Amino acid sequence: MMTSVRDRLEALLPRLEESRAKKAFTKVYAEEARNAEKLDARLKLELHWLERGVTASVPGTSVNGGGSPRVPNTTNISFERVEAESLLIALDLAGIAVSTGSACSSGTLEPSHVLKAMGFPAHRTQNSIRFSLGQGNTEADVDRVVSVIPGIVEKLRS
Repeated sequence: MMTSVRDRLEALLPRLEESRAKKAFTKVYAEEARNAEKLDARLKLELHWLERGVTASVPGTSVNGGGSPRVPNTTNISFERVEAESLLIALDLAGIAVSTGSACSSGTLEPSHVLKAMGFPAHRTQNSIRFSLGQGNTEADVDRVVSVIPGIVEKLRS
């Protein structure tokens, strides 16, 4: 039995549409992957500037886990002789959003269980702040944080 051209085309159409959708998805996915790589690279640079700026301008600061593999947009910095909760509140009043805990415990004032698991002493886990950068952050945002933190920390230490 011979099938018509129309029947053969109708049978082929779902596979053709699936193939087009797959090609379109692959193209969109590849573009998004390139954008994500660019964003990661930008965030790494901004995070590096944030860490360098804070540790250079505020005595008694350390990057927790610096040098270890980590995500490109998040850092955790300890501030000697400053309670993390006080610093968090002061930064919030200055319009800077930070956290005292890990991302999975955001909204609490508890020290990071991650820092505890890394073996940091209690006083260091209690004076550490987590900074997270995202797509909406700019170099100017990082510059502002770096310029505001020294005065806030100095005031809290006095």
